[in-house]
Amino acid sequence: MCPTAPSCANFFSFHFFPHSHKIGRADRFLRILVVGILAGIGLETSEHIVYAEEPASIAAESSKTLPALPSVHSLSDLSSSERETMYHELKRDAELLELQSSVLRRLIQLVSPTVVHIDTRKPLLRPRNGKASEEEAGSGVITEIGGKKVVLTNRHVIHRAELDNIVIRLHDGREMHPVRMWSDTGTDIGVLEVNDDKLVSARIGNVNTIQIGDTVLAIGSPFGLSHSVTMGIVSAKGRRDLELGDGGVKFQDFLQTDAAINPGNSGGPLVNLRGEVIGLNTAIASNSGGSEGIGFAIPMSMVMFVARQLVETGSVSRAYLGVTLDRKFSQKTAEKLGLNRTIGARVSGVQPQSPAATAGIQSDDIILEFDGVSIEDDDHLVSLVSVTANSRTVKMIVFRNKKQIPMSLDLALREHFEKVSP
Repeated sequence: MCPTAPSCANFFSFHFFPHSHKIGRADRFLRILVVGILAGIGLETSEHIVYAEEPASIAAESSKTLPALPSVHSLSDLSSSERETMYHELKRDAELLELQSSVLRRLIQLVSPTVVHIDTRKPLLRPRNGKASEEEAGSGVITEIGGKKVVLTNRHVIHRAELDNIVIRLHDGREMHPVRMWSDTGTDIGVLEVNDDKLVSARIGNVNTIQIGDTVLAIGSPFGLSHSVTMGIVSAKGRRDLELGDGGVKFQDFLQTDAAINPGNSGGPLVNLRGEVIGLNTAIASNSGGSEGIGFAIPMSMVMFVARQLVETGSVSRAYLGVTLDRKFSQKTAEKLGLNRTIGARVSGVQPQSPAATAGIQSDDIILEFDGVSIEDDDHLVSLVSVTANSRTVKMIVFRNKKQIPMSLDLALREHFEKVSP
């Protein structure tokens, strides 16, 4: 994936995708790059917090009508007293903006100690020019799972590296090696256990409350520039079917952001204005290899579902439904089955003796709702099932013969039906 930050742009093999309505195959000019995230504008994190002295009086004064500014032609003719008056007015108005900026400064000071830089050295799959190893850089965020301090990051940052060849650099400059690591191929999530109980843990946010347009910050080490901060908004949710890396990432439900994200920051946190981590920055869509305002982050609901299982059991167990879905479900097919638009996921086949077969799901059923969530398309259903605990009973609504049919289904363990990659 992404090697040492300065050489990332020359490392990637770019993929061009045929036309489709989905972002992963839609625009032949967009290349989805699995990269280390975040950069652009670096905000000072060591700056002392400055609060506006009298917010109430400032607010009251700001409600007054502002005096008209001198014309451009008379600016050079201002007297000393007029210039002093304008400076006073500028100071007053700037304090309003500084009051808002103090929120960001506090946020950064709280979150920065939880963000780490990660350097790895890993063997080359195909040694070349006498070189047998390569270096790669990324980011991570500290949290606690099962009483253990861990660093959450992307699998592609640490994959194939030995523990002794992974260096975690903390906010205060200290360095350490992880004592254990786990990773999940299906989501590109990696977890490193560290032996320091005093490390500051990040707060994890509720992804279900995220709305398009929410302000977010990305923190990480773009091009090796550790603890860089960029700001943007959540520009979309539920981005799926992106073509990432060599083998792809099977289970996807990305948040999309226009916060500047660049090579060298995979695994860095995407943070809301309350200082809560809502995603792990993972990929960008780019023509140039750098940020073009389209970045993708794994939502923390998926990250924590995977990370908890990795730490507690060493592997990830996912639920299994047992249906084959129609990836070409069209408006024409929907109308033929009695729907006026393409919503839900159309079942094109059912695995014998699977939970779906036992529950009575049939071919041409359209799954409209799973576990209380309205289904957008086939990839949405796959994503939801992937982060649902096995051996659960879930309620579903399917559309059959122009009627909505509620049903309950006992999920099974995916490993009992499919060969699962490590």
